[in-house]
Amino acid sequence: EKQWGRPCTELPAFIIKRLPFRFIYDNNYFNDRYQGIPMGGYTRIVEKMLDGIDVKTGTDYFEFIRENPDVAEKTVFTGMIDEYFGYKLGALEYRSVRFETEVLDTDNYQGNTMIIEHKHFEFGKQEKTVISREYSSEWHQGMEPYYPVNDEKNNALFEEYRKLAEKEENVIFGGRLGNYKYYDMDKVIEAALETCEKELG
Repeated sequence: EKQWGRPCTELPAFIIKRLPFRFIYDNNYFNDRYQGIPMGGYTRIVEKMLDGIDVKTGTDYFEFIRENPDVAEKTVFTGMIDEYFGYKLGALEYRSVRFETEVLDTDNYQGNTMIIEHKHFEFGKQEKTVISREYSSEWHQGMEPYYPVNDEKNNALFEEYRKLAEKEENVIFGGRLGNYKYYDMDKVIEAALETCEKELG
C-alpha cells in the first residue's frame, strides 16, 4: 500500500506474487540461478548497440516527428501510450519515484536495505559512498512516470488505447509505458527481442 498508494484490495495479484516470501536469510529478490547487473551497467550495453547510430538527446519525440515525418519507415515509441494519443480517452495512472542522493564519508553504509548504494553494482572499494533513497509517489503530468498502475480500471482504459495503437502502421509501442505493463529488465529485453523477430521475420 505504501509503494502503490492504494489499498491492497485494489491492486492486482501479480504485484504481490513478484515478491519472494522466505524463512531463510536469502536476500535475493528473484529465484533465478544467475542474477546481476552487466559489467559497466546497462548504459554500456546501450552505448554498444547504438555505436555508429545518430543519437539525439533532450529531444521531444512529438516535435521531432512533426518536423521529420519521413525520418523512418517505423519508429519505436516507449513513452506513455496515453500521451501519444493526446490523452483523448483519458489519462492512465502511474506511480512516480523521488530520489534523495547523498555522498557519505564512509566506505560502506547500508548492508542489506532498500537504499541504493551505487558502488555495490560494481563491487567498488571507494573510501566514500553514494546512496540514494527512493520514495514512491503519485504521478502527475510533468513528472517522470515509472510504474503503470495495473488495476482493473486502468487496464480497461489501456485496452482501448491498445486498439488505437494497432491501427498505427508506422509505430511500434514498447516498454513499460508503451505497453502499460510492469516489466523486470530480463522480461523487457525478451519482449524487445520478440518484437524484433516479429517485425523482421
